[in-house]
Amino acid sequence: MGDSSGSVSIDMEAMSLGGQEHLVETTYGPVCVAVCGDPDKPALITYPDIALNYMFSFQGLLFCPEASSLLLHNFCIYHISPIGHELGAPVISVDAPLLSADDLADQIVEVLNYFGLGAVMCMGVTAGAYILTLFAMKYRQRVLGLILVSPLCQAPSWSEWLCNKVMSNLLYYYGMCGVVKELLLKRYFSKEVRGNAQVPESDIVQECRRLLCERQSTNVWRYLEAINGRVDLSEELRKLQCRTLIFIGENSAYHSEAVHMTTKLDRRYGALVEVQGSGSLVTEEQPQAMVIPMEYFLMGYGLYRPAQSVSPRSPLSPTRISPELLSPENMGLKLKPIKTRLAL
Repeated sequence: MGDSSGSVSIDMEAMSLGGQEHLVETTYGPVCVAVCGDPDKPALITYPDIALNYMFSFQGLLFCPEASSLLLHNFCIYHISPIGHELGAPVISVDAPLLSADDLADQIVEVLNYFGLGAVMCMGVTAGAYILTLFAMKYRQRVLGLILVSPLCQAPSWSEWLCNKVMSNLLYYYGMCGVVKELLLKRYFSKEVRGNAQVPESDIVQECRRLLCERQSTNVWRYLEAINGRVDLSEELRKLQCRTLIFIGENSAYHSEAVHMTTKLDRRYGALVEVQGSGSLVTEEQPQAMVIPMEYFLMGYGLYRPAQSVSPRSPLSPTRISPELLSPENMGLKLKPIKTRLAL
């Protein structure tokens, strides 16, 4: 039902994450926010990658029982969708101005103010990670910490810029065609789950392909244009004072970007975890690998999983974690660092 504040609250019983969606009016247009959990708890906001929404970007993570108990026990989760990326979104008018990455970051502040939120924990994937990093740099007092999955922090390379321009033109003139879907799937997933002539696509890729068919192509085009026009944040990263935990799939196209970002962060606050056998979308492809690092990370804030939950054995190989990047000191713990071959 609508109210005088310009927000519409919708019960989404069919939604697997069990949240409630709110359409929040902002200076830059309406933005859909799905709220999951107890609003009296601290807030965790999420932001997805291009052409995705929270139902695909974070569903795998929240369907992982250990991760779900850790996050929902400690947070109320506010899933922010880029404009026009929510389920059943209408086509944005051609007369509406294109938003920049800065505009999207500023829009987050209006969302927080609408819900009466102060400082929040942030979790974003690739393009969403860039938006949340930019938000943290512009509004430092509103961010407790960053959990970034395959993040971007530099301006697009020539190859990325060109690939994005090809996708942008195809989206604008031909819609969500086969070429665009293949480029996006390559962006999200590793070769192992995308399959080939001999091996079929995994269920997760087939589901993502179906979701992409439902996207409004011009809405996706707008988000892509904003990200393709992003600026380099590298020199400002050291000024971030919040703890930052970065996950990167070893097969991600943005692997070097994540490593570069980690080297630019203050070493007291930044940590990098490389996940074996995963592409960029670690939250869907290897969500169980995120549990143990997130536990250590949140312990630095005095946050824990319920006592009855037993920590699982992480499939994350310790041989792929550098002690300089994922160390107890960085996580706020006084433990011995993990010895790994990357320490060489």
